[in-house]
Amino acid sequence: MYRPVDLARAHGLSAQAVRNYEDAGVIPPARRTASGYRVYTDDHVGALGAYVALLPGYGYRAAAEIMRAVLRSDVAAALAVIDAAHVRLHRDRETVTRVASAVSALADAPAADAPAADAPADAPADAAPDRPVPVGVLAHRLDVTPATLRKWERAGILSPTRVRNARMYSPDDVRDAELAHLLRRGGYPLGHIATVLEQVRAAGGAGPLAASIDQWRDRLTARGRAMLTGAARLDDYLSC
Repeated sequence: MYRPVDLARAHGLSAQAVRNYEDAGVIPPARRTASGYRVYTDDHVGALGAYVALLPGYGYRAAAEIMRAVLRSDVAAALAVIDAAHVRLHRDRETVTRVASAVSALADAPAADAPAADAPADAPADAAPDRPVPVGVLAHRLDVTPATLRKWERAGILSPTRVRNARMYSPDDVRDAELAHLLRRGGYPLGHIATVLEQVRAAGGAGPLAASIDQWRDRLTARGRAMLTGAARLDDYLSC
């Protein structure tokens, strides 16, 4: 039997955080003593360990969805959340490859048609649209809202054309939007992103962009490994 403070100490948390996690449904409900104190068991220890291990790779929202599904015995739903997170990670890697290829073209114009050195051999040639797309299509592609794209436009990141008062995004706009999305996920402010894209468009700012790409690749690697660790801890919990 464990107290909230016992579980908390194992992960550098506060006892209140453990109680909050219980209230949020990411660990099982605790048994209460006659005086109302929470009492936890090894099952709670395993659940909390799995949840905390999931956080670095999957984030708070997805980790909570995974654990709630597991605790209601819906393992299929939990795995669906995990699968979706890996799809996003794979898409981020593809975006990095496309952006790196664009940087290579900017840095060395004669080599603009050469593929990126680390581009996957089976990368689809039509990964990006080859004709203008409306705001709804681009928003769906990036999994953001049209309002987000309009906000990026106001910040000077995107500059779509208007066709009968409807925003249309060229293939270059799509590339810029994917880069903006990538950098936003990396925590960069809109002002920094706008500056980077100005440099990209001027074909003279590949250096800052290349540094951002290298940093993001490192983050993707760290996130991928964190996903493996979290999934392993979750599997341990499911096996108990």
